[in-house]
Amino acid sequence: MNSSEIRERYLNFFKERGHIDIGSASLRPENDPTTLFTGSGMQPLLPYLLGEKHPAGARLVNSQKCFRAEDIEEVGDNRHTTFFEMLGNWSLGDYFKEEQLGWLFEFLTKEINIPKEKLWVTCFEGDRVLGIPKDTESAEIWNRLGIPEERIRFYDSKKNWWSRAGTPENMPAGEPGGPDSEVFYDFGTEHNTKFGEHCHPNCDCGRFMEIGNSVFMEYVKQKDGSFAPLPQKNVDFGGGLERITAAANDNPDVFAIDLFSRIIDQIESASSLAYSDSENKRAFRIIADHIRGAVFMIADGVVPSNTDAGYVLRRIIRRAVQYADKLNIKHGHLAGMSTIICEEYKDSYKNLHKEMTHITLTIGAEEGRFRETLKKGLSILDREFPKAKDLKKGETYGVPPDLSPIKINGKFERSYVPTALDGKWFFDFYQSFGFPLELAVEELEKKGKRFMPYEKDELRSEFNQEMKKHQKLSRIGAEKKFKGGLADHGEKTTMLHTATHLLLAGLRKELGEDVHQAGSNITAERARFDFTHPQKVERNALDKVEQYVNDAIAAGAERMVEEIPREEAKNSGVEGSFWERYPDTVKVFTFRDKKGVIWSRELCGGPHVENTKDIKGRFKIIKEEAVAAGVRRIKAVLG
Repeated sequence: MNSSEIRERYLNFFKERGHIDIGSASLRPENDPTTLFTGSGMQPLLPYLLGEKHPAGARLVNSQKCFRAEDIEEVGDNRHTTFFEMLGNWSLGDYFKEEQLGWLFEFLTKEINIPKEKLWVTCFEGDRVLGIPKDTESAEIWNRLGIPEERIRFYDSKKNWWSRAGTPENMPAGEPGGPDSEVFYDFGTEHNTKFGEHCHPNCDCGRFMEIGNSVFMEYVKQKDGSFAPLPQKNVDFGGGLERITAAANDNPDVFAIDLFSRIIDQIESASSLAYSDSENKRAFRIIADHIRGAVFMIADGVVPSNTDAGYVLRRIIRRAVQYADKLNIKHGHLAGMSTIICEEYKDSYKNLHKEMTHITLTIGAEEGRFRETLKKGLSILDREFPKAKDLKKGETYGVPPDLSPIKINGKFERSYVPTALDGKWFFDFYQSFGFPLELAVEELEKKGKRFMPYEKDELRSEFNQEMKKHQKLSRIGAEKKFKGGLADHGEKTTMLHTATHLLLAGLRKELGEDVHQAGSNITAERARFDFTHPQKVERNALDKVEQYVNDAIAAGAERMVEEIPREEAKNSGVEGSFWERYPDTVKVFTFRDKKGVIWSRELCGGPHVENTKDIKGRFKIIKEEAVAAGVRRIKAVLG
């Protein structure tokens, strides 16, 4: 059974049970400062899980595009991917455990014919300290459905509890959460005792693969640390399409399913190597996964850069290049592989075919830029490391450490002399040139540097520690990211946010309708607004745009908000970028003055002033510059 069949059967199965298909949101999350990408099906639905009414009702279903940057280093085994589709269904205060588990079991065992003998399930074991009971109800339901007690396991909150904050003790007062019940497929492979004496569903030996998780959001944390029942009990199910397809075909390798078959064939053709050769599998999987992820990111508006989502895109393209080189794949093949992905998904995600030329050009250009960076990195190794052939960790060339710093993210003003060949040094080199530890060590060994096996183990451990520090800092930074481009919803930020809508309308009036928003970053002090345009905007044109905004402010245009179907809004000429990011029902903000003049009409989900006269001060464009190919940036203030 292929993935398209499973996706279609899943959606139809739940639509027949009263669910509305809400489609996939964009990989770029709206109004969520905690993450760069949509990483789960529930993420775009969080307001509705917290009690807000969804326009489509209380029963929802979809297949959501997801990307998890934290899984990049895991890609290469038989099950991890950065990009995946999450099949999801939700009950917003409607049905609960009995219906959810029964329907899920029916779908798995009857719709896609997975033998029930292959299924194991896990449930929450409870927390006596916090007063949260053991989820015996879910276990009893599974048992009645046909899962014997020996294939039902209980785990603590680290495995079988969900909340935005993680485990119950980490949840703030007012935060909702609840136990979950996970479904695992048993491939029956032999247990590897290096993962523990006994095998179990959450074992990492490869025998079991999680294929679905039903979250029962039924509690809210109180100020005193206790838990009370939620007035609205919700169901949030998510199951990876790729993993479910692998289970339906009884093959533990997700890269053997139909979604990867054509790109794996293309890699074999370009490399003249076989995927079946165990020595090649890791490189094949990384290339296939990363090109697929890059295709979907670019289609949803991400461009390679050195920050945020653009950095992740740059990283996966460059990592694909590195592994393509290992397979002796010539320059240019990766961009060509992206067309295979676009064709594979053309019926499910129509924007891929529309953006195909842009996608291939972006990947090709980034590969070219990276090859120049590789040359620079290799030249550093060529210049410095013949002298360091036998340098041991902690040794120098006789140069005091404070005189031989490693220059990161900038020019090398001094000789690039290592004060210590340790994991931190290699991580810094990786950050500067994109060289993974293995690649740097491999290049050094080619040049005569001798590494003992224990030294490589130490380097890997130290490198991983530095990576974890970096990821922690990145997470802290992500938590500070702006909601929908806004630092906050304060009065001054709201004024500038509304002003950027008027700015876009002015740009389109002056420069043409090919101008669209490409991003924004707004604080109480200034607005930074990115837009599509192929060339520099001269000052006389900027002055006209600036005047348009100030005229709109003086006109006293009233705010009007409509909730209409997305396709209706699009067909009626409403301005919006990356339509795929939005749900089936969208909010359209229109600013119209008393004379009937429309100054701005645009999709949005953020806060706005009620009348443009509420924008205090004169709008001033203080800078215009390029930020990427075909993307310009304006910085503006209210003075």
